[in-house]
Amino acid sequence: MKVILQADVKGQGKKGDLVNVSDGYARNFLFPKGLAIEANKANMNVLESQKAAQAFKKEKELEAAKKLAEKLSKVTVTIKAKAGEHGKLFGSITSKDVADKLKEQHKIDIDKRKINLPEAIKALGAMDVEVKVYPEVSAKIKVSVVEEK
Repeated sequence: MKVILQADVKGQGKKGDLVNVSDGYARNFLFPKGLAIEANKANMNVLESQKAAQAFKKEKELEAAKKLAEKLSKVTVTIKAKAGEHGKLFGSITSKDVADKLKEQHKIDIDKRKINLPEAIKALGAMDVEVKVYPEVSAKIKVSVVEEK
């Protein structure tokens, strides 16, 4: 019997999958617990419309992420920090500092975990930092660390 899973079922599949199970398993376990529905024409149409809506939503999110990445690539974040001799900072600049200054200076709110800073910035100067906007979309922002006077 073909059924559409309404929740993740161990050993069968994920929510929204169309799977083939034995009649007894479907009638005695999956249907009573609300884990699956029968795969008739009406239910298949509902499943297809849900998948189409989900694909449309992902496409819109990807489009918005690409626009944000384009905007971010033109941005320069300036961070003032105290430095000692030879341009070495007292302390360091982390991805949290970059995210805070990005929000403060350009009104762009990015989660600090999306800013890919291999290690904290410990010296004056400018560098490119990668920001992962969406799973397939990333942008580079320029971070300029200047001495606080």
